[in-house]
Amino acid sequence: MGEWLMHLFVMLLGLSGGLAVGSGLVAFLIVLDLIPRLAQIAYAYRLSIWFESAVICGSMYWTFADFMDWRLSLPKVAVLTVSGLMAGVFVGMLAGALTEVMNVLPILAKRMNLSDYLVGLVMAMVLGKTLGSLFDWLFFQW
Repeated sequence: MGEWLMHLFVMLLGLSGGLAVGSGLVAFLIVLDLIPRLAQIAYAYRLSIWFESAVICGSMYWTFADFMDWRLSLPKVAVLTVSGLMAGVFVGMLAGALTEVMNVLPILAKRMNLSDYLVGLVMAMVLGKTLGSLFDWLFFQW
């Protein structure tokens, strides 16, 4: 009887945690208008359904991969390269969407009299993030 109650508690805990995380993700995507903003930036309004489908399919795939303990028998270099690239694209687009939504960079550039150098400021941030991530992955993770 006690083991059955423990399993029921773990099931309810997992369900409530999943609902909380899923609700947070949906609220995040809706409040920040992430998908429509991405379509606007990419000039791909007609293709926004593909962005939405990619988010849903990615969430479903990685949920199943985690639950079913799927394994890929690929070389580590290939896995790290592809997963690092995809994670970098996701983080970069998320940071870009947050920056775009909150208009942080234009306000910062205007207040610091850097309006003429806005492209260079963004590129410095992108290159700094990229080089820092590569340094971390190549030297500290191995």
